[in-house]
Amino acid sequence: MAYDSAATKERIITAATAEFAAHGVAGARVDRIATAAKANKRAIYDYFGDKNKLFAVVLERRLAELAEAVPPSDDLPGYAEQLFDYHRSHPEALRLVMWETLEAGEGPVPAEEERTLHYGDKVAAAQAGDPDDDARARVFFTLALASWSVAMPQLRRMVLGPDFGMDELRHEIARTVASFPANGSRG
Repeated sequence: MAYDSAATKERIITAATAEFAAHGVAGARVDRIATAAKANKRAIYDYFGDKNKLFAVVLERRLAELAEAVPPSDDLPGYAEQLFDYHRSHPEALRLVMWETLEAGEGPVPAEEERTLHYGDKVAAAQAGDPDDDARARVFFTLALASWSVAMPQLRRMVLGPDFGMDELRHEIARTVASFPANGSRG
């Protein structure tokens, strides 16, 4: 049977996604990725370079999948619900971004310029054709509510109570986002 490098790369990315989501870059181990991917460590280095470059590829892939699944919208409450749902069903994407934050701090991140442009697309969609609307804060807080609510289950439980369900939380996020004032300015 011939060696399939594309299949090997996909297995490595899948294994690396799980490893990085669980341990971050610093805690991830290339030998565990290789074992899970049924590949050798040399293949990982040959295809991706070092562990940081592999993390960047994994994160870029997951963020691209998220962007495709939850496109920008002028309906921010609906967008918040879709983002919340995505993070509930794909927690690894959120975990990867959280690890990136923990490890990079306030420093630059992989593909920051491209990612900034993507967030600009979200702002433009939220402006709904009103050039006087500064939707940046609304988009930022929408992203924060939808993501942080999934990322911090212990805070959610302690503040809202153990019986406050995820569906109820989804509804409350959308209701809160709908209350954000339009035409905001950085006064």
